[in-house]
Amino acid sequence: MRYLTRPKPAFTLIEATVVLFIIALLMLLILPNLNKQRDRAEATHKKAMVGTVQTQVDLYLNEHPEQGSVSYADLQREQFLTKEQLKKAKELKIRIQGHEAKA
Repeated sequence: MRYLTRPKPAFTLIEATVVLFIIALLMLLILPNLNKQRDRAEATHKKAMVGTVQTQVDLYLNEHPEQGSVSYADLQREQFLTKEQLKKAKELKIRIQGHEAKA
């Protein structure tokens, strides 16, 4: 006597392909948005660092009004910027021109 056995449930090749296609489509939609968000975060960070450096320049000039111009060496020597802040400012290519910090 022959017994009928049920086939085990499984995904077909077409179903698996459709799932992979949907995942790939979602990745194509999400990744560019993540890159834009990263760029915006970096720009915001750079703007904040320019503000920090400018604040420290202003504080330095309040204590040394006779100073004609300010450099990173002056700010570090007088401990207006930490080593980490100085390193990050240089990485972001923030420069000090006279009494102003610029990106």
